[in-house]
Amino acid sequence: MDKFKIIGKTRIAGEVAISGSKNAALPLLAGMLLPNDETVLHNVPTLKDTDTLIKLIAGMGVAIKKEGNTVITDARHVANYYAPYELVRTMRASILVLGALLGRFGEAEVSLPGGCSIGSRPVDQHLKAFEAMGANISVENGYVKAKAPAGGRLIGCDFTFDMVTVGGTENVIMAASLARGTTRLENCACEPEVVDLANMLVAMGAKIDGIGTPTMIIEGVESLHGCEYSVIADRIETGSYLAGALMSEGDVLTTNTSAELLHPVLKKFEAMGATITTGDDWIRAVMTGRPKAVDIRTQVHPGFPTDMQAQLMAVCCLADGTSTIIENIFENRFMHVPELNRMGANIRIDGHTAIVTGVDSFMPAPVMATDLRASMSLVMAAACADGESIIDRIYHIDRGYDNVESKLKSLGVNIERIKG
Repeated sequence: MDKFKIIGKTRIAGEVAISGSKNAALPLLAGMLLPNDETVLHNVPTLKDTDTLIKLIAGMGVAIKKEGNTVITDARHVANYYAPYELVRTMRASILVLGALLGRFGEAEVSLPGGCSIGSRPVDQHLKAFEAMGANISVENGYVKAKAPAGGRLIGCDFTFDMVTVGGTENVIMAASLARGTTRLENCACEPEVVDLANMLVAMGAKIDGIGTPTMIIEGVESLHGCEYSVIADRIETGSYLAGALMSEGDVLTTNTSAELLHPVLKKFEAMGATITTGDDWIRAVMTGRPKAVDIRTQVHPGFPTDMQAQLMAVCCLADGTSTIIENIFENRFMHVPELNRMGANIRIDGHTAIVTGVDSFMPAPVMATDLRASMSLVMAAACADGESIIDRIYHIDRGYDNVESKLKSLGVNIERIKG
């Protein structure tokens, strides 16, 4: 199992180009199953998760190839509607092929998903919506088996999600795009990644109103056509590298990105004392002193994103004062706390709340990554510690950060991958 060896103490500074969004690319790749011809998707990051979904789609008989950061598919000939456990178990987003297959072909058999162990993320909302659209759903031996009603097409309906769900919203709008009639969805997720998928579906010929709002109305069409589209910038990767500047009195310029995607995080950076400047496709964070303590409460978009909680906690560990971080999205997303405490942090957990009392510096230590975003918080902490740290189980970071070693080195981080 690969590890990172990181030698601090680094002032994190420099310029880094941001890749396409992992959380947007995955549903967009699943959406490439919908049209009956060729689709071209640009700005796709090279990650374990995107590679897994490409393998999954190829296994269905779709002609698919990746050339640099561009993926090209021809979905005219699909041999099966099956997503096996061997691939789906490694990545939760694999469940997104369910909506695409059920919408276009009227049937699918998809393994229940895996992914980071950050708490319960049930797919019941996906299945309830498909049942409301007339699908016959059963779960057998760990697989979701779904069939559209007689005639092979789902039927439009009015459906309200019991809770805001990004994956559920994405899955259902894909299926509804090819349903018979009109689907009205309430309590939809409004994250930029959901908007990106809806915009690509519209480019394919879908009819969707209310994009970016809690209410979306999808008028089903007979078929979708291919298109050429580009994945939005990764707002979480952007925020992760900018956070490094705050932790190290650094100066980080992120390019190929958008401040429009990151308002809640940038506001917290400014509250912590950073100078934030932005342009059409860049964001710069400059820090000239110790961060100030802040309170953070994760929320659905447009609130503070849970995917930036661990990285901001690492900044708070070095802040002047005591910060309170409340995790409202996932009940098990404080697994990085014991590892940060091993590095000298002072964090106490009380239910869904972390009380972080700032310390002067991190100490080097051997630590273990527990999930995708936690892994980056440990990397940044190690970069700021005075000495050598070893970070184990870095396969987590490979799932979501494109070309991470090269980018960190460009920011001055002394990092080496140790092959396991």
